[in-house]
Amino acid sequence: MADHKPNLSHDVVSDFLRQERFTPADLWAIVKTRINDSESASILVDDSVQDKRYSNFIELVKKQYSGNEHGTLKGIGLVNFVHSIDNDGDFWPIDYRIFHPETDGKTKNDHFQEMFRRLITHKQLKASRIVFDSWYASVDNLKLIHRSGWTFFTTLKSNRLVSLHRDTGYQHLEMLIFDEHTLTTGLIVKLKEIPFKVKLFKIVAPNGDIDWVITNDLGVSVNLFVAELANDTRWQIETFHRSFKQLTGSERCQCRKARSQRNHLACCYQAWVALQVKAKQVGQTIYQLRTSLFADYLRHELAYPRVRAISL
Repeated sequence: MADHKPNLSHDVVSDFLRQERFTPADLWAIVKTRINDSESASILVDDSVQDKRYSNFIELVKKQYSGNEHGTLKGIGLVNFVHSIDNDGDFWPIDYRIFHPETDGKTKNDHFQEMFRRLITHKQLKASRIVFDSWYASVDNLKLIHRSGWTFFTTLKSNRLVSLHRDTGYQHLEMLIFDEHTLTTGLIVKLKEIPFKVKLFKIVAPNGDIDWVITNDLGVSVNLFVAELANDTRWQIETFHRSFKQLTGSERCQCRKARSQRNHLACCYQAWVALQVKAKQVGQTIYQLRTSLFADYLRHELAYPRVRAISL
């Protein structure tokens, strides 16, 4: 019987990436039956930059701010929506967009609103809570979420203006005075240009760093819940970004054309989901699974090396 090996030459892979047309909808198609959706679930929002600092001719690459680098970085920007079940740490990417305004004229907030609307019109999830950082806490985003009947939790920059009473006017967050009671229960405030009231929490970290968190759920009354929610969100979204880069090779594609880069990233999302599904089946972490894929090969090469050391 002839040994039919798949043709995985460089040209075949390059042609595949150039000719196919994968979209974020393909990610949702493979992940929608995997998520454990419920009313207590959250949608986490954040962006990351795929490092292409040494690339000079790749389309979609641009200089942009990277939180991981704490500065600007040349790369491809991704805005991610991740579905999270808070009680057991189960999370899955459900949508994404490539940030490249030179191509489509869209800001990160435009992508945010587009994906949020698709949560309602296409995905129809039970989850109705969305968590994001101050980058996405624009007036238009907050009003859109509130009008849609969703609950948001987001951080604010300290220069945002809020009002405690109609007759006191607006002041910067850092000018507010919190006592022991309000540090626990939060304050009901009016955020400038927002037509509804929000609850504001001041979360002070052990090192003295301060996070200002607001929500349109005025019934939330425990600062600890908000702090834990913010910490869980950061941990999960950072874990996804890190494992996406380290385990799928998302930053390694050197194809120059935008279509090839888009298809490569789409394949990386599908690869991440495949690894996560298998890891759950065998009771391993996604990192343990990825390492085990090479274990037999490495053991065989150590025992019967095809390239032997040269004796002196």
